[in-house]
This record gives sequence, structure tokens and C-alpha cells, in this order.
Amino acid sequence: MQSKINKSDKVILGIDPGTNIMGYGLISIEKKEISLLAMGAIKLAKLGDHNLRLQRIFERISQLVKEFKVDEAAIEAPFYGKNAQSMLKLGRAQGVAMAAVLNHNVPIVEYMPKKIKKAITGKGAASKEQVAAMLKSMIRYEENPKTLDATDALAVAVCHHYQGAMPSGTKNYSNWENFLKDNPGRKA
Repeated sequence: MQSKINKSDKVILGIDPGTNIMGYGLISIEKKEISLLAMGAIKLAKLGDHNLRLQRIFERISQLVKEFKVDEAAIEAPFYGKNAQSMLKLGRAQGVAMAAVLNHNVPIVEYMPKKIKKAITGKGAASKEQVAAMLKSMIRYEENPKTLDATDALAVAVCHHYQGAMPSGTKNYSNWENFLKDNPGRKA
């Protein structure tokens, strides 16, 4: 599902990480109006080797960032389950997706699943179907995606827009030393 991009728009990429299916949703913001650019899923189950899956995630997310000239990105934080091996694989998939975004100097923010659901539906315990239905009424897209991973990713992008968490041009710092170098007047 795709539409045109205008250069004046702010483009946000939302990612729903997964090792079998990774959802993505792209929106543009123009005068606070949300427009759907694209949403879909990266299907990984047929790639048996985990390393091949990670490579595919990196390549496809990089392609989306370049194709849609993404300004900001957001990703869903992994849900902590009972299986440690699954969590490890999911964490790798999330890390590779984040690295693909950061490789293009695009800032990325992580949101907990409950925060995303609450931003879209008003309830942190909403079902995937409720989130998808609310998004469809908010953005009014015609074609339903084949998987709820795509609407989950779209929800991440919309949540990020609502949070206003990272205006374009905001710089992230990995430590205080770098922050103080760029902001000498902030030192007490």
C-alpha cells in the first residue's frame, strides 16, 4: 500500500519487530494531518537461517528509509515473554532494524506496547484488532493489510507523532561528556 511523498512533509517510519514477520508503517505529517504513505510486512519465515533473516531486515528497512526519505523512526519495544531464546532472537531483530535506521542518521525512539495501544485506542490493554480498527477510522485507508503486524507498525508511527518525542534536528547523546561538548553553557 503506497502513496506519493511531498518534500515538505515530515515522514515517520514505525516498526513492529519480529523474527518471522516484521511490520512497517510510514506516515507523512503535513500541517498536523496524518497521511498513510505505506504499510506492510517483511516476511522472514521462509528464510531458515536467523542470520539471513537479520540481513533481510537490515536491507529492507534501509531501503524504506531511503525510498521514503524518512525523518524520524519509532520501534516497538520487545514484549518480555517466557522463552529466553525467542527474546534473544527478537532483540537481535529489533537491534538490526534500529541499526538500519541509524545507519542513515535518522533518529529512532522506542515505545512500550501498552503506550502505543493507549495512544491509539485510549486503552493500554487493547487487542491488535481494536488498534487496527481505530487506525482505519483515524487515517481512513482503503486496503486492509494482510497481517496485523503492518497495522501494529502503523500504530507505532502514529504514537510517535502524538508523543512529539523527537522533533527533526534533535540530537541524541550517548553520554554526558558529548552533551557538554555541544552545550558548554549548560554546565553548572
